[in-house]
Amino acid sequence: MFARVTIYRLKPGSLAAATDLQNSVHSQIMALPGLRQFINVVNEDGQGYVISLSDSAAIANANNALIAEIWKAFAPHLEGPPTPGGYDVIANWSN
Repeated sequence: MFARVTIYRLKPGSLAAATDLQNSVHSQIMALPGLRQFINVVNEDGQGYVISLSDSAAIANANNALIAEIWKAFAPHLEGPPTPGGYDVIANWSN
């Protein structure tokens, strides 16, 4: 399993609009081939992380163009471009 962790920062006062936009592209995000789990977290300062779990790095990387298009829609709400990183998942536990 592969995890993409993307760091982003929202512009001040844009959380509600960004959340509405995220909800409107929910089906696009969840339709990405190989995507198993999507988590988006943000703090009160606007720094956030998107953690997505996919079947493999190859499948996740094949989605890069689609992911870039989704992020493009968020540009008016972001202080700068998001910064993605890729990781092998060594544990994925939940209760």
